[in-house]
Amino acid sequence: MTYFAGQAGKEDSPVLHAAIGLAEQIRAASDEIETGRRIPQSIAAAMREAGVFGMVMPRAWGGPELDPLTQIRVIEALAMADGSVGWCAMIGCDSGYITAFLDQDVARAMYPDVLIATGAAATTTGKARRVPGGYRVDGRFPFVSGCHHCEWAWLGCTIFVDGVPRVDGNGVPETRQCFLRLSQCEILDTWYTTGLCGTGSNDLVVRDVFVPEEHTFSFQRPQLIKRAGPLYAFPFMFIAKGPGTALGIARHAIDALIETAGKPARRYTLGERVEAPKVLRDDVYVQDAVGRAETLLTSARAHVFDVVGDLWASLSTADNQPRSNLRYSPPFIRIPSEFAWTWCSSSTKRRAAARSTRRDR
Repeated sequence: MTYFAGQAGKEDSPVLHAAIGLAEQIRAASDEIETGRRIPQSIAAAMREAGVFGMVMPRAWGGPELDPLTQIRVIEALAMADGSVGWCAMIGCDSGYITAFLDQDVARAMYPDVLIATGAAATTTGKARRVPGGYRVDGRFPFVSGCHHCEWAWLGCTIFVDGVPRVDGNGVPETRQCFLRLSQCEILDTWYTTGLCGTGSNDLVVRDVFVPEEHTFSFQRPQLIKRAGPLYAFPFMFIAKGPGTALGIARHAIDALIETAGKPARRYTLGERVEAPKVLRDDVYVQDAVGRAETLLTSARAHVFDVVGDLWASLSTADNQPRSNLRYSPPFIRIPSEFAWTWCSSSTKRRAAARSTRRDR
C-alpha cells in the first residue's frame, strides 16, 4: 500500500514516523533557515537523531537500510515542511550508498557513527595527483549542500599526471571520487539564491590534501560495488530518491492554497453589477487550477513510485540484477526525477495563478 504524502502506517519504518514528527519544529525554524541560508544546527541534529542521514546505512552496521520507496517518502515528508530540509536530507543520506564502493572494513572505520551526514560534489572539478599510497587533491567544488552539518564529503576529481589529465585508451579522462573530512576543506560563502536558499550549498576549496587510496573510488571501474544486498546492487541507485524533494514542495504548495481557500476571492462584473462576495474555494477558476495541479502532482508521484518500485522489485530478485539494462541506465533513473520536478513546478505555478484571483476588482 502506498500512503499519501506525509503519512505513515504502523508497519512503516521508525525513521519515516520520526521525519513526519519533525514537521512542526522545521516549520518553526523556517525564518532562520531562510535568513541563515543553511539548515540550523538544531534542525540538523534533530534529523540526525531521527535517523534521516543514516537511513541508507546497512543493517550489518546497525543502520535501517531503508528501501528506495521509503527513502522517497522520508524526503517528501521533510520537504513538505521545508524544501531546503528535504533537499539536505536527500543529499546527506548518500553515505549509505557511496560507502558501498569502498572496502567495507575501511568504510566502517570511517563511519563509526552511521547517523552522520555526508556532502557531495561528484562533478569532477578537482585535480587528483597520484602519489605513493593515494592522491594529493586540489580544487574548488561547487554546490556542496548541507556542508555545514556534514562530517565527510565525496568530491569528484580528474587524475592529473605532469600537469595534464590522464586519459585511457579511448581518450577519456580518468576520474576519481575522493572522501575528505569537512575539516580538511574550506567553506566559501557562495550560496546566495532564491530557490532552496536554505540548503547551504556553498563551494568547498581543497588545497593539496592527501587522500589515502582506500578513501577513493571510481565510477569507471567495473568492480565498483563492494557490499552485498539489493539496495547496493545498482551503483546509481542514489539518484532514485531525487524526486522526493520536488514531490514534497509541490504537495505543500497545494496544501497551502487549500488552507487559504476560505479567504475572499476576486469578484467579477456581471452586466451592470458586481457579483456577490465569495471566497476563494467558490471561484471556478481556482477550482480548476487546484484540480489540475492535483492531477499533475499525483501523476508525477505515481510515475516515480511505479518506476522506482519496479526497479526495486527487480533488484530484490535472487541475482540482484535489473531486468532491463536500458530502462535502468542512469539517464532512465534520472528521468523520473526530472519529470517530477517539471510537473511539480507546473502544479505550483497553477497554485500561484489561483492565488492571484484573491485580488478584488
